[in-house]
Amino acid sequence: MIYYFIFVSFLFGAIIGSFTNCFVWRLHENETLWDRSYCPKCRKLIAWFDNIPVLSFLFLRGRGRCCGKKISWQYPLVEFSTACLFALSFYLLAKNLLGEASLSDNLYLIADNKFILSLIKDWLIIFALTTIFIYDLRWYLIPDKVALPAALLIFLLNIFLGYNWLTLLICAIIGGGFFLLQFLVSQGKWVGGGDIRLGILLGFATGRYDELILAILLTYFIGSIIGVGLVIFGKKDWSSKVPLGVFLAPALLITLFWGQRIIGWYTGMF
Repeated sequence: MIYYFIFVSFLFGAIIGSFTNCFVWRLHENETLWDRSYCPKCRKLIAWFDNIPVLSFLFLRGRGRCCGKKISWQYPLVEFSTACLFALSFYLLAKNLLGEASLSDNLYLIADNKFILSLIKDWLIIFALTTIFIYDLRWYLIPDKVALPAALLIFLLNIFLGYNWLTLLICAIIGGGFFLLQFLVSQGKWVGGGDIRLGILLGFATGRYDELILAILLTYFIGSIIGVGLVIFGKKDWSSKVPLGVFLAPALLITLFWGQRIIGWYTGMF
């Protein structure tokens, strides 16, 4: 029965991924979310059967039904990756919070308040990070309309989950302050103002000093690998700007899912 819940999480994640694609575009275009979906190429409304996550892209062979123009691979990739992350989040939470013996105890699983709140928090983090990842990758900008409300909601959810409010605030100050210091030293050349707000979100999302440090280290580790790779293959030069949110998003997700294991492995070496 546990696989049923994982499958439902996967489907729900695919729907949220589809919404994320729409949300990112309309946020950038400053449009309302309440209107029906339309093709960004020809602006014609999209029928419901052409708006099924991943499947519609495959059935239409990556082209719009009305205009025949190519649909960006961003759409199915975001839908599928969000679906996988939602399913993975459900499985890991069920395993970590309830233990191996409770994985088949479905009535207890869906009734456990801590599990439900933790799942909502994880899914909110995944949605916010996916949105920030896409937006920062495409337009080199971290939208405050996403980062700040997400940070506040994550803070409140962590309070309900029993986190110490002072520790959360200190983590947020450290996270935001780390990028603020870089912003001041470089006069805005190394990081942008949006990265400071993203640091605050990072602090609230981790809620632990060790995981906050790990997430920051992973951010620059991932960034250095990808940055050097882009320079080697001639896609960037050493003075080119790179979007920090693109590296911070996977770093925070890795910390969210496997942070304590990584920390335990590292400290066990000594």
